Amino acid sequence: MTISLSRRKLRLTKSALICAVALPAILALTPVAAKTLVFCSEGSPENFYPGINTTGTSFDANSQIYGRIVDFERGGTKVVPGLAESWTVSKDGMEYTFHLRKGVKWHSNKNFKPTREFNADDFMFAIERQWKENDPYFKVTSSNHSYFNDMGMPKLLKSVDKVDEYTVKITLNKPEAPFLSNLAMEYAGIQSKEYAIAMLKAGTPEKLDQEPIGTGPFMMIQYQKDALIRFKAFPDYWAGKAKIDDLIFSITPDASVRWAKLQKGECHVMPYPNPADLDAIRKDANVTVLEQPGLNIGYLAYNTTKKPFDDVRVRKAINMAIDKKAIVSAVYLSTGVAATNPIPPTQWSYNKSIKDDAFDPTAAKKALAAAGYPNGFTTDLWAMPVQRPYNPNAKRIAELMQADLAKIGVKAEIKSFEWGEYRKRMQAGEHQMGMLGWTGDNGDPDNFLNTLLGCDSAKTNGSNVAKFCYQPFEEIVQKAKVVSNPAERTKLYEKAQVIFKEQAPWFTIAHAVQLKPVRKEVIDFKLSPFGRHTFYGVDMK
Repeated sequence: MTISLSRRKLRLTKSALICAVALPAILALTPVAAKTLVFCSEGSPENFYPGINTTGTSFDANSQIYGRIVDFERGGTKVVPGLAESWTVSKDGMEYTFHLRKGVKWHSNKNFKPTREFNADDFMFAIERQWKENDPYFKVTSSNHSYFNDMGMPKLLKSVDKVDEYTVKITLNKPEAPFLSNLAMEYAGIQSKEYAIAMLKAGTPEKLDQEPIGTGPFMMIQYQKDALIRFKAFPDYWAGKAKIDDLIFSITPDASVRWAKLQKGECHVMPYPNPADLDAIRKDANVTVLEQPGLNIGYLAYNTTKKPFDDVRVRKAINMAIDKKAIVSAVYLSTGVAATNPIPPTQWSYNKSIKDDAFDPTAAKKALAAAGYPNGFTTDLWAMPVQRPYNPNAKRIAELMQADLAKIGVKAEIKSFEWGEYRKRMQAGEHQMGMLGWTGDNGDPDNFLNTLLGCDSAKTNGSNVAKFCYQPFEEIVQKAKVVSNPAERTKLYEKAQVIFKEQAPWFTIAHAVQLKPVRKEVIDFKLSPFGRHTFYGVDMK
C-alpha cells in the first residue's frame, strides 16, 4: 500500500512538472485576447466623406477614420491641437497660420498604399475640394458641401496658401469668431490627396469616399450597408494605438432591438434608447445610463417661401394651435424639455426672457381668419422615418400635430421618405411643413442661428429648411460672427432670438436629454456635448 501510494505521488509530481514546464510555452504561443467593442449604431452612414454629410449617423462612422487639423477635447468643447500641433492668429483676426504635425501616417487598403506621410497638400485638398468648383473632386459623390456652404466659408476665405510642406496660412476676408471651432467639426476631416490622385487616374474617384483612408485611430476593414462596419485599431496612429483592438458598428435601427442586444452583451454601447424602455434599462445591474442635457433642438420648420407659410400670421397661428406640452409629455416622457428658443438652454447666450407662444386654439383660429383662411387650408406635414437624438418618434408627434391642426380647420397630410431622401428633399424645399432637428457641432451659437437660419444656408439647399432669409435677423447674426467680445456677441444673439420668436420660421418642439446606456465592462466612454460617439480612449475590462 505504501509503495503504491508513493508511486502515485511520483506520477502526480511528474505530471505537475510537465504542466509547469509546458504552460509558459503554450502561453507564449497564444496571443492575448483582442479587445472588441460593439456599438449598436442606429443606421448606415450616407458615405465616407464627411464634407457632404450632416447626420450624426454618418459623422460617427467617419470620425473613427479621419483626423482634423484641430479637434475638440474628449467630452468637451475646448479646441485642442489635432493634425496641426500649433497655430498663430494675426492681431486683426484675419490670418491663421497652422504648423502641421510631422510623422503622421496614413492607413492603407487594397486600392492604395501611401508613399508619404500627411502634409500640407492634404490640408489644402480638404478645403479646395469643397471650395473650388474646378477641383476634380468638387462634384464627386455630391457637390452639396452643406456645412462649408451653410457657414458662409466660400465668401469668408480669401486665400489658402501652402507656406511649406508643414505650414499652411489661411487668410480671411473678415474676422470670424468661431473659425477655429468650425475647423474642429466633423465636415473638416482630412482625406489623402495622394489617394485622391491615384483613384482619379484609375477612373474610380468615388472610391475615395466609399473605401476610406484616413489618419485617424481606426481603419475601416469592412462595410455591409444596413448590417455592420468593422474597424481595426490603426497601430501607427500618431497619438498612440487605441486601447481597443476591434471596433464593430452593429447597425440596428430599432431602439428596442438595440436594448435587447445590450442586455445580452451583444453590444456594449447603444444610442437613443426608447423613453419607454428607460425604467427597465436603469434597473439592469450590468448597464450604466450616462446622462447630460442635450445640446440640441427638435423643430417643425415652415417653408417660408411657400403659401400659406410665407405669411407670419399663419405661422404664428399654427404655433398657437399645437399643444407642445402634450407632445413632450407623450413622446419624450422624462427625456425632453419643451423648447422656446432655437438654441438649447445649455448654450451660452440663451435668452431666458423670451416667452413661448401660448397654446390657444381659439386665438389660432381667429389669427387664421385674419390672414384670409377662415376655413383653414390643406398642407403637408413631413415626419422623419428614423429616431434622432432630438426626436424619439417623429411619426407619433406628427399624428398629435395633425389632430391639433384639424381642430382649427387645417388638414395636414403626413409624409415621409427614406432618411437620406427625406433630408435631401427638405433641403431642396419640397415640403410645406417638415420636422427636423439639430445637435450642436462646436459649442457656438453661430452653429445654430447662422447654420440653420442664415441666408447662405437658405439659398444653397443647406440646413436652413425653413428657407428663412430675413434681413434684420441676418444682419445681427452676421455681425455677431465678426465681434470677438463674448459679452457683445451674447447681446446680439439674444436680440436674434427675439426676432426669431416674432417671425416664427419654426414651431420649436423640444430639447432632448442625451442618454447613453453603456455596459459596465466598458471603461472611460465619455459623452460628447455634440452627441457624437468616438471610441479612441475607451477601454474594455
